[in-house]
Order: sequence, then structure tokens, then C-alpha cells
Amino acid sequence: MESQAITVLLNAAKSGDIEATNKLFTEVYSELKLIARANRRRWRGNQTMNTTALIHEVFLKLARPDKGDFANRTHFFATAARAMRQILVNYAKHQQTEKRGGGAMRVTFDETVLSSETNADEILAIHQLLSDLESKNPRRCRIIECRVFGGMTVEEVSEALEISPATVKREWSLGTATLFQALQRDQG
Repeated sequence: MESQAITVLLNAAKSGDIEATNKLFTEVYSELKLIARANRRRWRGNQTMNTTALIHEVFLKLARPDKGDFANRTHFFATAARAMRQILVNYAKHQQTEKRGGGAMRVTFDETVLSSETNADEILAIHQLLSDLESKNPRRCRIIECRVFGGMTVEEVSEALEISPATVKREWSLGTATLFQALQRDQG
């Protein structure tokens, strides 16, 4: 579906139109499924939360009346990326608490961590580093979040955050380097 059509549905859903909300869910479901599936492939943890459950959790979070202020399709998917991160982190915390009593595992960070399988402890470690980065450089954090948890391209992140593609590339490089250094310090 075209970006404009999704924006129209987002606006109608925001104003409480249940039919528009249902149609929106139908239209974005396949794209959310691809993003959720990619996130799930990176995670070796307990498979209780499957792709479908993750999509539904994201949509429930985004469909709340207080969350429905999306400028366009790209903004919606950037927000969905943040929601997926929050849901996966909450689920990982729950799993970690059940299994280990809350201890955190140290992990090595490189870009392959972001694209390879990730377990609950690694998700929590990455989340902690992103939270620390967010307090220092929120834009850089959002770029990493959109690329990792949302599977967004440089161009999509550029549009969602209203910055140039060159800035996205630069901030992505600096952000991943910062996270790598932080993980190296934690292990050293």
C-alpha cells in the first residue's frame, strides 16, 4: 500500500475510527511480520514469544489512543521499531529473571551481533548500552534502534527522523563504534 494511503489510515485511526484501525492492521501486518521475523531470528532465547505474538504486542501498543500521532508511514514504522525493542527487552528481562535470578552476561559487540542470533542476555546488554547512549545522544540511539530493531534502510531512517542520509550513515558508524568500545570496556 502506498505511503499516503497508510498515512490517511493512521490519521483516521487516531481519530477513533475502528474500521480504519482494522484496515491499517491488515495493510501493515505483512511488513511488521518481516521486521518481527528478522528480530526473532536474531534471538536464540525461549521461543514462547513467536513472531505473531510480537506483531500483536506491537500493534496493541501502537493502537492505543495516546500513541496514535504518526506523521506518516515511515514514522509509524520507526515507532514500531521502538515498540519491538521495548517488548523484546521486557520479555528478555522476564526470561532472565525466571532462569538466572537476574544476573547479566557480558557480550562482545560488533555489527554481526546486530545481524546474528541474539539471546535474551545479549538483548538486555544491547538495550542497556542503547539506554546509556540515548541519554548522551538521543538521535544516534534512534538511528541504531531503527536500523536494528526496525530493519529500516538508511533512506527510511533519514525520512523518519528528518535528517540527511549522510547524517544517518555517519551517526550509524559512530554509534556502532561507541557501542563496541563500551562492550570492550565492560569485558576488559
